[in-house]
Amino acid sequence: MDVVGIGALNYDRLFKVSKIACGDEEEFIKDFSEECGGSAANTIVGLARLGLKTGFIGNVGDDYEGKKILDCFVQENVDISMIKIKKGKSGVVFGFVDESGERALYVHPGVNDYLSIGEEEIEYINKAKFVHMSSFVGENSYKEQKKLVNKIKAKISFAPGMLYAKKGIEEIKAIIEKSFVVFLNRREIELLTGMGYVEGSKLLLDIGAKVVVVTLGKEGCIINGDIKVEGFKTKVVDTTGAGDAFAAGFLYGIIRGYSLKKCGLIGNKVASMCISKVGARQGLPREKDIKDFIAKI
Repeated sequence: MDVVGIGALNYDRLFKVSKIACGDEEEFIKDFSEECGGSAANTIVGLARLGLKTGFIGNVGDDYEGKKILDCFVQENVDISMIKIKKGKSGVVFGFVDESGERALYVHPGVNDYLSIGEEEIEYINKAKFVHMSSFVGENSYKEQKKLVNKIKAKISFAPGMLYAKKGIEEIKAIIEKSFVVFLNRREIELLTGMGYVEGSKLLLDIGAKVVVVTLGKEGCIINGDIKVEGFKTKVVDTTGAGDAFAAGFLYGIIRGYSLKKCGLIGNKVASMCISKVGARQGLPREKDIKDFIAKI
């Protein structure tokens, strides 16, 4: 196994709108789509498409959405043997995307709140090279992640997202100090550390992270506060899942043994392909789609 994911498993309902409405406003829905989602889940699908062996630990409900989530993983050759089917509702996200590609998300966590990680899951993780973790809404699942980091041998890839960034540096320090790589965007690292992304990256490295990557939208990314990697021009259709796609490309590069600069270029490329389509997964490339690109960088 190359990478095991741990995070919320959601079913995304995405609405393309003329404008993201404010209070007392009405706007038109121009299009509507449904797909499987969840930050870590999107990254795992991205890695599977790039030819890596992947699996996932999490919960789905015994409902239509849960079945669809499992079916999506099976279609992408992601191992689902550690996903538990719980009585109740699966996680659901309602996303609203405007004409510029900006978005607003509303999350109902469902059975994601009842994650439990025991010895069987730990043994499963320790057969992998990396475990990739993203945020949960509920405190119980977050506490399970904090306990897990001291029990596993696999390298940790951590994407805190806005939910965990809001907790502050002291609260999530226990995970950061055990992480091999931490993924954040500009807003997240500034919120988490109270610093700019260069100084904030250095702080996370001092805490214990081996690699800190901050995505900067169309400007690309910066690695460890000093390796700037330019982005790629693309028509932005939907920014949903851009960070998840970047993480997939970057981790693919790490596992293949590439330099940090090359990993950043691959991450930027995969993210640019993702945002050219609606949804978090539709634009994710296969390994064959970026083979020539990788050979040239």
